[in-house]
Amino acid sequence: MRIQSGLLPEPPLPSMETLPDYLRTGLDVVSIGLNPSLPSVRAGYYFANPRNRFWRALHGSRLVPSAAVMGPGIAAMETLLQHGIGFTDVVKRPTAGGHELRAADFRAGAPLLQQKLLFCAPRIAWFHGKQAYAGYLRYAEGITTDIEWGEQPLRVGDSRVFVTPNPSPANAVFSLADLIAWYVRLGEFRGRTGAGAE
Repeated sequence: MRIQSGLLPEPPLPSMETLPDYLRTGLDVVSIGLNPSLPSVRAGYYFANPRNRFWRALHGSRLVPSAAVMGPGIAAMETLLQHGIGFTDVVKRPTAGGHELRAADFRAGAPLLQQKLLFCAPRIAWFHGKQAYAGYLRYAEGITTDIEWGEQPLRVGDSRVFVTPNPSPANAVFSLADLIAWYVRLGEFRGRTGAGAE
């Protein structure tokens, strides 16, 4: 894990190659994916599949200041962390697709995510997709419920929760324009919570 504060203990994980967390205390937003893709693990940064729309939607939304807008890569992860946006996943086991995840993955991953969020206490926990948030709710909070897009009624500690469509190429029902619109709404929500890039 890349933890700037150095205070969050690294959870014991079985030997596997995965993406590091980009977390620290004092973040505005923590971006939470379902689990790492194989291309992302090979590249070493989040949303590395060239067909994934995350980076294009991020740039189109102005969610981050122009100084933080750069091409995807490890340097971009570090820059976004400096600008108040961290990254992690509900499940850390990489797969070729979300359909390969098992209940055991969520049982292991969701409580660890909860610990990370409670420790880092970001203003907003940003889940990419209803599957990611539903997995967290069921296996960390013991809740099964219908999920709408946008702000959620539940908080994780002091962190508000916001859910947007997954930018994965497998989620083609949402266009790039749809994703940009949801990221714009997240930016507006970020502003209303008192969070914001410097």
